[in-house]
Amino acid sequence: MKKIGFIDYFLDEWHAEKYPGWIEEASGGQCKVIYAYGKIDSPSGVSNAEWCAKKDIELLSSIEEVVEKSDYLIVLSPDHPEFHEELSQLPLRSGKPTYIDKTFAPDRKTALALFDLARLHGTSIYSSSALRFATEYIEADRQGIETIASIGPGRFENYSIHQIEPVVSLLGNDPRRLMWIGTENSPALLIQFAGGKLAEIRQFGWECPFGMAVNYESGSTKLIKAESDFFTAFIKGMLAFFESGKPAVEESETIAIITIIEYGMKAAQIPYQWVELPE
Repeated sequence: MKKIGFIDYFLDEWHAEKYPGWIEEASGGQCKVIYAYGKIDSPSGVSNAEWCAKKDIELLSSIEEVVEKSDYLIVLSPDHPEFHEELSQLPLRSGKPTYIDKTFAPDRKTALALFDLARLHGTSIYSSSALRFATEYIEADRQGIETIASIGPGRFENYSIHQIEPVVSLLGNDPRRLMWIGTENSPALLIQFAGGKLAEIRQFGWECPFGMAVNYESGSTKLIKAESDFFTAFIKGMLAFFESGKPAVEESETIAIITIIEYGMKAAQIPYQWVELPE
């Protein structure tokens, strides 16, 4: 059995709650979350010690211990990516396959630094939104796309990635500029990619499902709803990465995604104006 270690800001959060069971089921018990570390106790939930006792996971007192004892590493903190750089320092120096949860980094500079650190120490590194693994997005025809209109729920800072990730997977890793076209309650972004391709991303209430309309140069349109079990596919992709050391997402795509999110938040301060993106 391969031992997986969690490294989190605090452990009482949704991803940490769900991943252990999903991982054990998807691997047929060949991989299991055995160790965990949390920087702080949850401000609004149970303590790390209580969480680990409930999950039958051994709470360790340091990231060093988790790295040393584990075969594979998962850096969580999904809603606090500002801690990913700190939490990932030792994992990315370890040479052990390391998955870093969404959102990979709070900005482009940090994302580049994390990949550089991993490369320097020969550590395989990978990050993705689970929505990338929706069968409907994977099977979509990528040839001749002209425009995409995407919808989904949530706040821009931590949920826009679930739309941006599939859009980048369809349109490529070369966004050129973007414009904020939303409101505080309904965030929206217009993104122009190389070749003039356009994607519009809109976030509505939590009742809004994930989906998109894809229009092709031929004039045809494909309506896509993300209704498949993308979390199961996501976990299987993570396990395949741990075994092979080969990430399912290119570094350039992850960098493009983080760049869009960072500059999207900047664009929100100057709506309806194009903001150029770094190459």
